[in-house]
Amino acid sequence: MTTPLKVVAVVGNLQKPSKTRALADLIVDTLGDSEQIDATFIEIVDLLPGLTGTLDRDQIDPATADALAAVENADIVIAASPVFRGSYPGLFKHFFDLVDQYALANTPVILAATGGSDRHALVLDHALRPLFAFFQAWTAPVGIYLSAGDFDGTTILNPEVFERIEMAARDVLPVARMLADRASVPA
Repeated sequence: MTTPLKVVAVVGNLQKPSKTRALADLIVDTLGDSEQIDATFIEIVDLLPGLTGTLDRDQIDPATADALAAVENADIVIAASPVFRGSYPGLFKHFFDLVDQYALANTPVILAATGGSDRHALVLDHALRPLFAFFQAWTAPVGIYLSAGDFDGTTILNPEVFERIEMAARDVLPVARMLADRASVPA
């Protein structure tokens, strides 16, 4: 019997409900269709105000500490961010500034973002991918970006997104399973 993969979705939304959370939900559901998973959602809005007053790990509140531990121990991370002025929100970045520098090395990461128009789609490769390269994470080659026109409220309308999510799942699941199985073998 294999243990479920720990999937942690960090959603950079600053309000609820959120299109970004809807996208993260769809990614998690797709992963769960192919593999047994244990999913955790971390919404930046839920960490306020504790996160905003934190400058380093010595100052974090219990909710932020639990969120950081979940990310640092994940088998797969989904980094899902809304786009503001061409990049992720500062509080999303601030959360990852508190993640241990080496905790995500080789961890599979799916990059996802939502924005007002297609002009923001490059956030995946010009902001999110470099952030996770710093952590030496293994980012899926395909990223998922949706603009406002791809939604009705928080309902995803664009059928192409399902194909992109399935591609990302096919990329990360075998890597995550191999790493999780390797970690569970006694030395």
